[in-house]
Amino acid sequence: MEGGSELRCWDELIPDALGMIFCKLSLQELLTVIPRVCKSWGKAVTGPYCWQEIDIEEWSTYCPPEHILPMVRMLMMRSGRSLRKLCVSSLPTDEAFSFIADHVGSLHELRVSRSEISNSIVEKSAPKLSNITFLDVSYCLNIEASALEAIGKNCKSLLVLHRVMHPLTVEEKVCQDDEAYAIAATMPKLKQLELAYALVSTEAVLKILVSCRQLEYLDLRGCWNVKLDEDFLKEKFSGLKVLGPIVEDSYEMELFENCTDFSETSSYLAWEVLAHELGDVNYEDDSDSFDEPWDDDEQRLEELELRFYEGFNGAVGDAWPAWPASP
Repeated sequence: MEGGSELRCWDELIPDALGMIFCKLSLQELLTVIPRVCKSWGKAVTGPYCWQEIDIEEWSTYCPPEHILPMVRMLMMRSGRSLRKLCVSSLPTDEAFSFIADHVGSLHELRVSRSEISNSIVEKSAPKLSNITFLDVSYCLNIEASALEAIGKNCKSLLVLHRVMHPLTVEEKVCQDDEAYAIAATMPKLKQLELAYALVSTEAVLKILVSCRQLEYLDLRGCWNVKLDEDFLKEKFSGLKVLGPIVEDSYEMELFENCTDFSETSSYLAWEVLAHELGDVNYEDDSDSFDEPWDDDEQRLEELELRFYEGFNGAVGDAWPAWPASP
């Protein structure tokens, strides 16, 4: 006792307790600050305790593509198959998605918006994602109805699907009704569905409404071909909230910014392939054991070059084209 107060030995807390505290910190602090405090904290942050929910969506949006997969690999291996939620944007290859599917464990929420993934890899990986209840494949331009059908047939517990498109990227598509029909045929338990700016027809949307009877929220912003009668919706689907299809021309600029391409002049959190710099991770090892890559190796951290981004609050560029006006 000192001054009537009990001394607290924070370094002696059990790892899972430390993990509950550390998970409130930023990604930078978890990977570059906490490991340098003491060995017990370094051990906690390299174990699964801090990585049951991994959210690097902002970081990956502004990061060079070649750095994304090493980071995903490192963090997922640390999770020890206890991962429940993964949010990452702009996966550059099918290999990245395949790695996630091979190491999901008990994953329930998966967000992979703006990713360069193909129909074939989604179809191949879908059986491994059977526990998924929340999936975001917005702005994934290379997947189509067959991929969504594979997800629906294998992910029987899926409750939320985000398949939002950007109006400037669907100009070359003629119609996406086949995607809507795939959703209707294979995802009857959906409670929330976002199809903003998808090229779908009224008939395709009605098929979803008839088939997905548990649907509570449907986002149709920018689906200009859809014409739904409000009185009909109130009578037949009283518990359903429909957003759109009419939207204001001045759409949320924040969403528009998040959908833009990476710029070489953008500020970002590089970390120079941090997954490789911070320790030797055996990506093929599925064991739940975790070493301490920072023990007796402080010089490695001293030499690590860090370049920090200034934040995500502003636009990457100074000027943006106006959001397409409503027809």
